[in-house]
Amino acid sequence: MRDRFPLLLISGLLLLGAFGSFVMQGARRGAFADRLSTYRSEPSGARALFLLLGEAGLPAERWQQDFQVIDRGTTLVLLGTSFRDATDKKSKNPGSADAGFFDDTDDLTDEEREEFKERGLNAFRSPPVSSDESKKLLEHIRNGGTVIYAPWDQDENDLLTAVDVYLERAENRKEITTLVPAQPSRFTVGVERLETRVRLWLDLPPGAVALLVDEGAEKTVVGLVPYGQGRLIVIGAPELAMNSALTRADNALFWRAVGRAIAQVGPIAFDEFHHGFTGDRSIAEFAARYGLQFAAGQLLLGVMLWAASLKRFGRPRVPADTARIGATDALFATSRLYREGKHYAHAAASIAKELAAEFARKAGVPARAEASEISAALDLRGRKDLATALLDVTRAAHAASSDANVETVARLAALARLKLDASTKKGSTA
Repeated sequence: MRDRFPLLLISGLLLLGAFGSFVMQGARRGAFADRLSTYRSEPSGARALFLLLGEAGLPAERWQQDFQVIDRGTTLVLLGTSFRDATDKKSKNPGSADAGFFDDTDDLTDEEREEFKERGLNAFRSPPVSSDESKKLLEHIRNGGTVIYAPWDQDENDLLTAVDVYLERAENRKEITTLVPAQPSRFTVGVERLETRVRLWLDLPPGAVALLVDEGAEKTVVGLVPYGQGRLIVIGAPELAMNSALTRADNALFWRAVGRAIAQVGPIAFDEFHHGFTGDRSIAEFAARYGLQFAAGQLLLGVMLWAASLKRFGRPRVPADTARIGATDALFATSRLYREGKHYAHAAASIAKELAAEFARKAGVPARAEASEISAALDLRGRKDLATALLDVTRAAHAASSDANVETVARLAALARLKLDASTKKGSTA
């Protein structure tokens, strides 16, 4: 059986490669996700905002299903979500179900076409909010829910029309503008000024509250609109949620204040379904939901331990009984060869030679030295008993001419070996 260490090394390298590939794919998703998605780690993504609320201890989560069923108390955050009808053939939404990424964009401006190019490839799978979903959103707000909506363009939709909010295209959309609180509120605690690019100004209905205004144009940019028992917060500067804008002025403080104000009722759910991330689960994901991966891991660990208990690394060891029986058989076979060939002198000389090699290490001389040299060295070291024993074995070996003589040499060698072992143990104890 061959050594298994190379197999273990190759398996480890394969595992490391698979893990590295998984990590790299996860990292690439940061650029693959759509604009303003909490999965996107590029400057135009909102991953930093999601992590900011989580680090602040707020219940932030990702919403990966449509709006047909909305849990009571959940605050939905729609960042750049499109409300265009997916069946509209003239839609400029690159995520439409019936349109390609750049189909029907001949009537777009250069700025809008460039914005499309900056979106992640997941925009292919980004469906717009349907009319039925808009009705469910309005019903959720009427029943006391909160929705935060940051539209990306000026197009009207069912949600804004129902609450009488109208959008106006802001001037100098590419320039960074300063926003200031319109009045003290829970949504602007600790906020003095914000810096961002404003895309839309808001025309709010009576009863609505302006939260942030454009300091230069004196137009409303963020407003709170009561509707039924709930409220809709409209943000005309979606860049406020982007990774690249959170470090400016009090932008991060604004989101933290908003999060604390709305998280008192329930979780804050960022819509990812309309950014192309659905909640469809594979069998593996379904199993992970109930922690079955830990049971599978325990089972795998048990199998590995069981395999390790049966196997070992390196070459297999010969059982002790087998080694003893094999050595005995080899000894009997060798002795028979010597008897039949009458090699008495050679057998006795071999015994004396091996004994001399062992005594040579004790005497400090080369193993191939003559017996007389080894005996003299032992005598000089004060071991006359060993020197005498070695000479007796050597003389008996030279005179061996029968089985009895060989047995006598072996007996003398065994006694000499006992003396050597006794002296070695005595020296190590001392």
